Amino acid sequence: MEIRNIVFDLGGVLLNINYDLTIDQFKKLGVRDFDSIFNQASQVMLFDRFDKGAISPEDFRDELRRISGLAARDYEIDQAWNAMLLDLPARRLALLEMVRKRYRIFLLSNTNAIHYPAYSEGLFKKYGFTDLEELFEKQYLSYKIGMRKPDREIFDFVLEENGLRAEETLFIDDTFQHVEGARKAGLKAHHLDTGKAEVADLFTSGHRLKSL
Repeated sequence: MEIRNIVFDLGGVLLNINYDLTIDQFKKLGVRDFDSIFNQASQVMLFDRFDKGAISPEDFRDELRRISGLAARDYEIDQAWNAMLLDLPARRLALLEMVRKRYRIFLLSNTNAIHYPAYSEGLFKKYGFTDLEELFEKQYLSYKIGMRKPDREIFDFVLEENGLRAEETLFIDDTFQHVEGARKAGLKAHHLDTGKAEVADLFTSGHRLKSL
């Protein structure tokens, strides 16, 4: 069946990120085993709860101090936590501008109340706007809607709220378990291996999806 809708992940697909930078920064603060409690593939429940907006930034920092033995100020924790956030290349914004002329496009991101203002500030400094929503029909941020990938409920929510047929909707993400979650909800889903390809490689020069 023809794809009519595309749901994009943010970090890794559109926004460049490097988890190792955050792990390294926390190690510099004295948390030697931070990579054992946080990485792309798995993380302790604290990070999941923060992604869902179930705890405040203040509670997140305090709990992080407790479980890690970290003695650091709030701004030091925020700087380390945000270290993974890099740039959003102009070529990807240009791609979205063209793709949305052919498809209904949406943004679905696991993010939180510390990351969101940080990357929004970066967008404003570079492009003069603070929110990506103007590029999409709608954006869904986990901490604002109380759900996160890879849970099926978040995919069902996006489909139902926008009247999308799962079989006509493609989800693109760089984390395999998120792709699996989308497939369980009936969506077509593509795992973008960012070490080998980038999101533009999924489209023709005419900004139509290639056969995946």
